[in-house]
Amino acid sequence: MGRLCGIAMVPASSILEPMRRRKFLERIVGASGVAGLVGWASRARAASQANDRINFLAIGVRNRGGAISVGSRALGRVVACCDVDSACVERFFGHLDKVQPERPRVYRDYREAIARDDIDAVTIGTPDHWHAKMIVDVVRAGKDVYVEKPMTLTVAEGEAVCRAVRESGRVVQVGTQQRSEYDGIFLKAVALARLGKFGPKVTATVKLPPRYGKAGPPFPFVAVPEGLDWERWLGPSPKSGYCPQRCHGTWRMWLETGCGPLTDWGVHHVDIAVWAIDPPAEGVVEVAGAGTFPHGREASLDALLGRRPFESLPNAFSTVTDYEAVLRFPGGHELRIDGRERPGQAGKPANGLELSGESGSVWVSREGKEHGIQGSALDRAEADARGKEAVREAMMRLYKGKVPRWAQAEKVLGDIVPTAHMDNFVACMRDRGEPVSDVWSHHRSNTLCLLAHIAMLVGRPVRWDLGKGAIVDDVEAAALLRREPRAGYGLGA
Repeated sequence: MGRLCGIAMVPASSILEPMRRRKFLERIVGASGVAGLVGWASRARAASQANDRINFLAIGVRNRGGAISVGSRALGRVVACCDVDSACVERFFGHLDKVQPERPRVYRDYREAIARDDIDAVTIGTPDHWHAKMIVDVVRAGKDVYVEKPMTLTVAEGEAVCRAVRESGRVVQVGTQQRSEYDGIFLKAVALARLGKFGPKVTATVKLPPRYGKAGPPFPFVAVPEGLDWERWLGPSPKSGYCPQRCHGTWRMWLETGCGPLTDWGVHHVDIAVWAIDPPAEGVVEVAGAGTFPHGREASLDALLGRRPFESLPNAFSTVTDYEAVLRFPGGHELRIDGRERPGQAGKPANGLELSGESGSVWVSREGKEHGIQGSALDRAEADARGKEAVREAMMRLYKGKVPRWAQAEKVLGDIVPTAHMDNFVACMRDRGEPVSDVWSHHRSNTLCLLAHIAMLVGRPVRWDLGKGAIVDDVEAAALLRREPRAGYGLGA
C-alpha cells in the first residue's frame, strides 16, 4: 500500500442528478447539514493519493465472502484469495474478473497468505467456526481485518479476539453493516433512543425468521467432492463425515458450526437494539429463553458439553427453531427476541426491530429489497427543522466523527461502488480510527445472543454479570461459554 494519510478515496463522479441528490440528502440529514457534508466530501477527495491502493487478501470467497471481497476492489485490489473449495474460487473469479484485470494468487492455507509483506488488509467470509482463529492469526500478522458476523461462535472466543485486537492495535471491522448502510435508517433508530424519544425505559423487540431449513430425516453421508478440502473446512469443529447439507450455506443449521437465525440474522438486529439501549457497564442481565431443538434439548446440551459425541446425534439439522427470549437489563430496559413460527401473519415483516417506550415507538427493517423506518417517535422527533437537525447531529456523533457514504454529497466511484461499511473500514485503516462496528461493541451484542441460546439449551434463566463478564451461579450454563476446538485448530495453534 502507498502512503495512507487522511481519509483517501478513489476518484469521484456523481450517479444522481444534483438537485435530486440534494433533496435525498435533505430528507436523510436535514437541509442545514447538506452544505457541511459537501465540503467534507470535497476535502476528502482533495486529500486522496493516486497510489494509496490497498492490497486485500480474501479468505472465504463463496457468496457473502465473495461479495465483500469484490466490494473491497472499489478501494484497493485483491492480490490474494484463499478458499478450501476450488469451485468457490472459480465462481469468485467470475465476479472479480469484471472489475479487476489481474487475478489474485490462490492459497489453500491462509497462513501462507498472511505471511506476505504486501498484504494490507484481509476480508474474512468463512463460516462462523473459523472466524476467531483467523482474526487472531491475521491481527498478530500485522494486518487489518473486515470479518463477517457473527464475529465468533462462543463468548470465550469473543474475549480472545478482543484481547488480540487490543494488543495488536489493528483495525477490525465486523460486518454488521446495518450500522452504516440502508440510508441510515438503523442509525436513525439508535439516535432516537439516545435522544430519549422513547422515554426513560426502552423495550427492543427483535423479530427473526424461526428457521432457515426444515428439519427432516437424517442426511446420508457421501463422498467429498473433488476440489473440496473437507478436513480444513471442518477446522476447529468436531470431526464429521461429509454431506452437502453440512457445508455451503446450510452449515448455519448445525450446532457444531452455527446457531441458526438466532446469531446469523439475530446479531444484526440485537446489535442495533443494544446500541440503542446502551446498557450500563455494571449490574446483572436476566436472560430467559425457550425453543425447540430438533434432536431434543437435553441431547443437544450433552453434545455441546462433551457428555456425548456429536456423531451420536442424527445427521440432520440441529439448531434451535420456534424460539423466543427475554433479556432484562439494569435500569428497566428490555430486549425481546422473537423467532416463533408465525404462519400467515399479516402486517409487519417477520424480520426487523421495534424500539418502544412510554413516549412512542419505531419499526425499522430491511426485509428483502425493501427497507424503511416508521413510527410515532420518528414523526414527533422530525416534526420541524430543528428536530430533524437534532436527529442528524445525533446520527453523526454515533458514527464516530466520520460521514457515512449515503450522507455524502456525491457517490465516490472507482471500478465499482464501495459500500458504506467497507468505506468506513478503509477510512479507519487510513487514520487508524475505530470503525463503526468495532470488536468490543460487537462482542457485547453477540454475547447476548449466545446467552439467549444458552438459556434455551439449559432450559432455565441465566444471569449475566456485566462487570465480570460471567454467568452467575450456574456451572453448567457457564461451561457453554466456550468450546474445545479440535487438536491443531486452537487459537494460536
